[in-house]
Amino acid sequence: MSLASLRHARAVLPQPVRTLVTSSALSKDESSWLSKLMVRKIEPTKNSHSRMLSDKFDIYELHTHNVRPDSVGKYLENYKNTVQIVQSKGNLSMELIGSWNVEVGDLDQCLHLWRYTGGFEMVDQAKRELSSDKVSYVQLMQERGTFLRSRHLQYLLAFSYWPQLQLREGKNIYEIRSYRLKPGTMIEWGNNWARAINHRQNNNEAFAGYFSQIGRLYNVHHIWCYKDLQGRKETRESAWRSPGWDECVAYTVPLIREMHCRILAPTEFSPTQ
Repeated sequence: MSLASLRHARAVLPQPVRTLVTSSALSKDESSWLSKLMVRKIEPTKNSHSRMLSDKFDIYELHTHNVRPDSVGKYLENYKNTVQIVQSKGNLSMELIGSWNVEVGDLDQCLHLWRYTGGFEMVDQAKRELSSDKVSYVQLMQERGTFLRSRHLQYLLAFSYWPQLQLREGKNIYEIRSYRLKPGTMIEWGNNWARAINHRQNNNEAFAGYFSQIGRLYNVHHIWCYKDLQGRKETRESAWRSPGWDECVAYTVPLIREMHCRILAPTEFSPTQ
């Protein structure tokens, strides 16, 4: 077959049909939803994320302890004694905010949130003071190690747009929703949540919001407080009925690489209940 015949044969063969979906081919709702998923360009900045996202001088220390299942009781007693020792030292600018057991999620896990007033200088001072207490504090630390499977420590800053932290009384449960963001998207996250938080204050559920400084980076932790699981369900459904909440969610979802939530119950010695 000649070259001309081959070209003619290809021309008459049926070609695969390609469909190009454009915004005009989509419904109004579909087009709107897709536009929300397009993350806006993040402009470079000469200021650090911490300066732009937090206006507070407090440092928060989040301890995550994975406890041996057969040692939970001993561990909690050990940590309670540790808290009492820290509280007895009046020269430390640190205070326990909350201690929780995980009830749903990573079981046999405990979280402890401390606040240092005065920045990392106060963190350094507290570490020096406590490490010099060989008789009580250091011994408790060594004993605690025998009760643990693993542990992790993060230093956090509070988002400036989050409501002022208030310790709770009565019987409550807490939810910590932890996000691992794509590097470089923390400012975008903050811009969206500065609006989103307005949709989550009707039932006073917003407890605390932090982003990591040392430890696992580009981590965000939102802590919510509810009366019970049914109250959580009703509060979250109410947020979805609030105009604008869906847009905030749609803009932040593309920023997330991983997320998970845990339901927490305060320990008996937790300042917030």
